[in-house]
Amino acid sequence: MTRVFSGVKPTGHLTLGNYLGAMRQWAAVDQHRADALFCIVDLHALTVDHDPARVRRLSRQAATLLLATGLDPALCTVFVQSHVDEHARLSYVLECVATDGEMRRMIQYKEKAARERARGGSVRLSLLTYPVLMAADILVYGTDEVPVGDDQAQHVELTRDLAVRFNHRYGHTFVVPKATLPAVAARVMNLQEPTSKMGKSDDSGPGIVYLLDEPDVVRKKIMRAVTDSGREIVYDREARPGVTNLLEILAACTGGNPEALSGVYESYGSLKKDTAEAVVELLRPVQERHRALCADPGYVEGVLRDGAERARALARPTVDAAYRAIGLLPAASDTGAGVVLNAAR
Repeated sequence: MTRVFSGVKPTGHLTLGNYLGAMRQWAAVDQHRADALFCIVDLHALTVDHDPARVRRLSRQAATLLLATGLDPALCTVFVQSHVDEHARLSYVLECVATDGEMRRMIQYKEKAARERARGGSVRLSLLTYPVLMAADILVYGTDEVPVGDDQAQHVELTRDLAVRFNHRYGHTFVVPKATLPAVAARVMNLQEPTSKMGKSDDSGPGIVYLLDEPDVVRKKIMRAVTDSGREIVYDREARPGVTNLLEILAACTGGNPEALSGVYESYGSLKKDTAEAVVELLRPVQERHRALCADPGYVEGVLRDGAERARALARPTVDAAYRAIGLLPAASDTGAGVVLNAAR
């Protein structure tokens, strides 16, 4: 069976962009067609200045929302990255295969480093190297496919490059994965800045619809969305980014075609109203399920515990094989060590 891996980073509250760009497909498609693993990648949240208590809180919230969106522990594996040591073990080995130039060419590093420097802060080394940890996240499970938004496609390409390079130098060890993108709304844009993605780490709250926003808040944000000059409702990502974003959101929520929908509306107001209602109805069952799961925290903890146990069992053989291939001396088994100690006595 095809193996799928993807994850969410607990650096902010999950958004409509996270859901339409990836999470909905995980629940509706990927967990049913593949051996699927979905991870809260909390180690990645440490690459910038952070509040430890907030990272823990958002990690739990992300896990709860993954389940609320329809992931079923009977069909897939849901776990927290830091609960599986093999991610960090493999990351260092892959750092010994990656190059400095590859890391510095990563678009997200350039963007995040620039923002950090603009604030007068220093850039953590982990921000430069975290794409290698992301590669380890993927390769450690023998992943075939990585369902992601298009802004993460570059990271999957790096993962492919590292896997091919390792296999060529040290012998075939890793499956070479590929990225899979949803057909519509692969990249939901900020309602106030429609040329920028709707990112959960951004500070521009009015432009971001969070999965746990109340219905009236959702309506207010969408009704205040930035549109474009002119009055025509035209689907054109370059010339009309604001209207195009609304059309893509509406299409993703209703199963329609954004270009076809552009011919249905004659005013921004009616497009915004229908988009707002479609988003409210899309999020309603997610929010109801989230409330039910929050009332039973022991269930979520059990899912994460069982998920980590299965993930460790899958990951350990791959990491052990990579260690052997690259030249590291295998650790003596407990039984073997006991024999040596007894002989010494």
